Amino acid sequence: MPLLPVNLHDAPPSTTVDIPEHEVSHNGHLRAGSQTTEHNLAELLCLAADAGRATEIPLAELERPLPFILTFHNLTYTIKTRTSKTFPSLLRRIHLASDGNSHPPRRTLLDSISGEAREGEILAVMGASGSGKSTLIDALADRIAKPSLGKGGIFLNGEPLESKIQKTISAYVMQDDLLFPMLTVEETLNFAAEFRLPRWLSASKKRARVQALIDQLGLRAAASTIIGDEGHRGVSGGERRRVSIGTDIIHDPILLFLDEPTSGLDSTSAFMVMKVLQRIASSGSVVVTSIHQPSARILKLLDRLLILSKGSTVFFGSPDGLLNFFADFGRPIIQGENRAEFALDVVRELEAEPGGAEGLVQFYRSRTQGSVSALQDSRFIRPPSSASTLQAAITASISRGKLFAATTIGASSSAAAGGGKVPQFANPLHVEFAVLTRRSFTNTSRMPELFFMRLGSVLVTGGILATVFYRLDSSPRGIQERLGFFAFAMSTMYYTCSDALPVFLQERYIFLRETAYNSYRRSSYVLSNALVALPSLILLSLAFASATFSGVGLAGGPSGFLFYLLIILASFWAGSGFVTFLSAIVSQVMLGYVVVVAVLAYFLLFSGFFINRDRIPDYWIWFHYLSLVKYSYEGVLHNEFGEGGKCFVRGVQIFDTTPLGKMPEEMKEKVLAAIGGVLGISISPETCLTKGMDILKQNGVTQLGKWWCLVVTVAWGFFFRVLFYLALLLAGRNKRR
Repeated sequence: MPLLPVNLHDAPPSTTVDIPEHEVSHNGHLRAGSQTTEHNLAELLCLAADAGRATEIPLAELERPLPFILTFHNLTYTIKTRTSKTFPSLLRRIHLASDGNSHPPRRTLLDSISGEAREGEILAVMGASGSGKSTLIDALADRIAKPSLGKGGIFLNGEPLESKIQKTISAYVMQDDLLFPMLTVEETLNFAAEFRLPRWLSASKKRARVQALIDQLGLRAAASTIIGDEGHRGVSGGERRRVSIGTDIIHDPILLFLDEPTSGLDSTSAFMVMKVLQRIASSGSVVVTSIHQPSARILKLLDRLLILSKGSTVFFGSPDGLLNFFADFGRPIIQGENRAEFALDVVRELEAEPGGAEGLVQFYRSRTQGSVSALQDSRFIRPPSSASTLQAAITASISRGKLFAATTIGASSSAAAGGGKVPQFANPLHVEFAVLTRRSFTNTSRMPELFFMRLGSVLVTGGILATVFYRLDSSPRGIQERLGFFAFAMSTMYYTCSDALPVFLQERYIFLRETAYNSYRRSSYVLSNALVALPSLILLSLAFASATFSGVGLAGGPSGFLFYLLIILASFWAGSGFVTFLSAIVSQVMLGYVVVVAVLAYFLLFSGFFINRDRIPDYWIWFHYLSLVKYSYEGVLHNEFGEGGKCFVRGVQIFDTTPLGKMPEEMKEKVLAAIGGVLGISISPETCLTKGMDILKQNGVTQLGKWWCLVVTVAWGFFFRVLFYLALLLAGRNKRR
């Protein structure tokens, strides 16, 4: 039929245009492709004339900026296949190398995947386990290095989507709910707002955003309930999942990616989560989620489906399109059956056959290749016109209230809407540090049992040591027992710190989720982590020092006690730094414990207690200087024996640790006098034979003074926290390749 000429500029804003129902999504938005341009309005009028039913759209609505369209084209991702270490596999590799094929075999996880997701709609990625759902979500969410995705690309409104922009305008929700257990729902979202929303935004506006988000997520009834964990009852699984979503969308992102948000939930909770996603999409976001097997109710909420099989596309389109697609394939969907479940069942059935689902993949490709609809759908990858650049679309979105974090710090909202420029972080370092510290203190203060368990462990250990080594004297036996006490006591500090490994690991996963999209700087987290640990370390040090100093009968008086307290605190500080660093490179608690126990055992072995420094082989001496226990051990030895010129062995006491110690006192004095005569010196029972410095020399403790030992121990704590920062830096930038 002929097209009717229409002049948009002459029409009043109240003018309405009849749009066919199939051009309108369930939430009332025009489907992308029904652009509000003068060029295609005539086409829409013709479609309206042909359609039996139509929807009235105000012309002012048609003149708004183009919606966001996320497109991906020919995404391909392969990985190296891990080969077996057996002898036959080695022979096969040698054979391949002899044939000139030395490259290791590769496995294709994504094979030329193309599609699009549009503002106001939900794109669901479906498929059996191992089909590539999570891999595709990771690729779209910039969790896979773009050079690894083959020649394909990811575009937003026709422009390549750069990582720097994507981190600001998007959010990624992991499959696992990583939240602080003792914070309430409202507190969790408030802290997320502090991180993601700019500093210039007033506290009242931040609170208003949080309250609006609580209502959007349907969490009003649970707002004051803690998240909870295994030992603390909190919100339900569905509510926890919605809180996880909320923490990532606090800044109202344009793009939202989710990895199986309904996994592990009952049907009702899963439906409520998907309803939340529908509301988020309706607010102007592009929602892309993977989902295992949607129910009939959930299927009605989905606008587009992308079904994968072994990394290849077997279907892309609306849920309604499944009927014709499988009917043409020769497997018509039975009336009344869940279309998504039927499609997945067919895919699984084909995958179990020798040829797999290759026939279905080829059928889909032949059906879409070269078709008019495919050509129309591919128009989104054309170079954008000057009137519809991505920057202009983002600016328009900000002006409509989207993307709270997209405004520059200190700028007015109008300036932000005009410029659209965004900083890397929403807040300066000191604000991030303050918020992180406040959040950690709030969470830990509600779990006092963790601290009291560590305190009880320290007090029990200190009490046992104080009673076993009670009031040691200055005899040769007493000296040997003091050395044993110091070695065990100093190593205890480091072993006690390993109790915090599970807590550090839990926070590490939360950290990785939050910093993936620049919620705060890694340096802010490291500084906050160190500050939060200090109060408990001080109390633990004071408890252990008080329990053992006077009980064991250590020397030095008040000044000696002060140094003893400081070296214990420094040991806790260094041990805490070591465990913190370990939590950044070890992913499992049990593996972490194994590493801690093994490394600390080596530290104790080379500390100088079991074997003097002078007798350690040259090829192992380097480990002696790396031993954390060495410096705290030598520090307390200096504190005990290195000052005051105290005498520890007089006259006949020299025989106490020898077979001659059982002789009568008179006989000892005669032997002592005879020894003096041979040496040409006078030795009486009161003659001092061993002073504190002599003990230090005998044990090879002569290189550093006690204050230098303290400084080095403290420096180890800072060194491990620097390593912790570097490990977090590498972990945060580590994308799949």
